[in-house]
Amino acid sequence: MQTIAPFPVIVAEEILTSHGEIMGMFLKDTIPGGLSVEQTIARIRAQDGLVCIPHPFDIFRQSALNSKITEEIIGQIDVIEVFNSRCPLPGSLAKAQMFAQKYSIAKSAGSDAHSPGEIGNAWVEMPEFNGKDDFLNALAKGKISGHRTNPLVHLGSAWARLKKQF
Repeated sequence: MQTIAPFPVIVAEEILTSHGEIMGMFLKDTIPGGLSVEQTIARIRAQDGLVCIPHPFDIFRQSALNSKITEEIIGQIDVIEVFNSRCPLPGSLAKAQMFAQKYSIAKSAGSDAHSPGEIGNAWVEMPEFNGKDDFLNALAKGKISGHRTNPLVHLGSAWARLKKQF
């Protein structure tokens, strides 16, 4: 996909650590879940990847990285998601925005789409880039846009999880 797409494709993965999710960006290989935060970051760095914190401070999301851990790893965070269209509370998004500004961390956005209708609910308009380092520079110049997804979509996700268990 990366070589045939008419636009840049960043290979990334949300990895569930023992304390919540971390996203590795610009990866070459899959990273297993269940590792510690430190081990996961080390594996991302070993691939010369970027560490991104998805949906931080979302109190409804069990997979969100523990806030205390997020504070402890500040120096290792390259990107933090400040707008996630599936986040139901604007306060969580505001906290992420303030955190990113306080620590000068690059800001991103994500649709976190679990269904086709959710794709494109959040995006970053940014200059073209070439590679990982150029991506961070372009992201810093980006403009985050989008709208929050109707909270009822969470019912569809819950139903899908239930069906999977049976």
